[in-house]
Amino acid sequence: MRKPALMVMGTGSNVGKSVLVAGLARAFTRRGLKVMPFKPQNMSNNAAVTEDGGEIGRAQAVQALAAKVAPSVHMNPVLLKPETDVGAQIIVQGKRFGTMKAHDYGKKKSQLLPRVIESFLEIESRADLVLVEGAGSPAEINLRSGDIANMGFAEAADLPVLLVGDIDRGGVIASLVGTHGVLEGDESKRIKSFAINRFRGDTSLFDSGVLQIESRTGWLCAGVVPWFSQAADLPAEDALDLTSEFSSGDGRLIKIAVPVISRIANFDDLDPLRLEPGIELVLVNAGEVLPADSDLVLLPGSKSTIGDLAYFRAQGWDIDLAAHVRRGGKVLGICGGYQMLGKRIHDPLGIEGEAGSVDGLGHLDVETVLSADKTVVNRRGAACAFRADVTGYEIHLGLSEGADCQRPMFVLDGGQDDGAICPQGRVMGTYLHGLFQDDGFRAGFLSALGGRGEVAYAARVEAALEALATHLETYLDLDLLLEIARGR
Repeated sequence: MRKPALMVMGTGSNVGKSVLVAGLARAFTRRGLKVMPFKPQNMSNNAAVTEDGGEIGRAQAVQALAAKVAPSVHMNPVLLKPETDVGAQIIVQGKRFGTMKAHDYGKKKSQLLPRVIESFLEIESRADLVLVEGAGSPAEINLRSGDIANMGFAEAADLPVLLVGDIDRGGVIASLVGTHGVLEGDESKRIKSFAINRFRGDTSLFDSGVLQIESRTGWLCAGVVPWFSQAADLPAEDALDLTSEFSSGDGRLIKIAVPVISRIANFDDLDPLRLEPGIELVLVNAGEVLPADSDLVLLPGSKSTIGDLAYFRAQGWDIDLAAHVRRGGKVLGICGGYQMLGKRIHDPLGIEGEAGSVDGLGHLDVETVLSADKTVVNRRGAACAFRADVTGYEIHLGLSEGADCQRPMFVLDGGQDDGAICPQGRVMGTYLHGLFQDDGFRAGFLSALGGRGEVAYAARVEAALEALATHLETYLDLDLLLEIARGR
């Protein structure tokens, strides 16, 4: 039985589709509907672990939270995790499918459509309303052949579309009218409504612009949505957010420096830290030096550990880090960052490129062997250095072993140790992502650095979702959108 469904597409990437779908999910959930989010194809190195041990895009996990349902691998059946400029790891229904270059994936992506439809039908069977998020833009007609992310999927699943334009970046009339102009007639008719996102100022000033778009496209306007600053409290998914949303705290007690490596992954680990008022979180980009007055240098996760290790050295950060350690500074490596801190990284199967071994940064007495077996699991445990429980998740290839593993960061449920600490206690590594989302662990960790943890992170995210739903209820015609979804 077909259920009401609406696909939210954008005139381009990063126009706010993910946040809008999350807000709509909460708004319609507050109306008593069981809402399920869905994204046929996502591209992101920020992933979440589902209860059944699979991977989906972080945005779909946030949308599931907004809808008050458990995340499922079927909510994002195809996840592309870029490893190089021309290739990505392919995750299908939560599991590693393989690694392909963009050219090869372009030829084979249509073969994944049956798996995508299978997942959509599974999600549809559980829902009163399915909210589907597109990827990029349907106006990218050069990618239309074999498309499973936008109009190709909308056509296969017979979905009506809401098209979103971002006025903050400029040219919103041209982007909406231009999309109408380049689409085939049947696909243009599939778009039933449009919305303007991220408006700053008095929305009535755009009334004439709305009339122009409506007259030139025949689409109904669902609303003009003002800028929503609380979106910064939601977990970031796009690497662009590292420059647009991350900022230093006020009245800082401690400074944390994060080198922004080229294939940074699961960087939402930083979200709780950037919200802490007593922390100055400094994102160090290519060509910059690691600040000499940093209390902690945090090496984040990476989708390509060996490649990012070379990138790290190319910036001279290995020299900066060694000086930081000599001064008595603290270092934490998470997942790929943990692997980099060791003595050696071995890739006997050529998982990340040419088979072989490379020297690590040498600050932890551990060695890592990469393998084809991928660990994807939610974890609970306790910190070893202070009294605090912790929750998190692992997503990684490889196993790290060595003398410093005798001083683990965590003892996980079941008695398994995780991570390593150097004899002086200043350099630490862990495979556990999401550890700073745990308020108790974050408070204990920051206290050990001379700071304090003040933010109730989960409550802060929940408040943002509630405020977002109210915001969209105010500025979007939800009755129109529900009518469109039901008319499918």
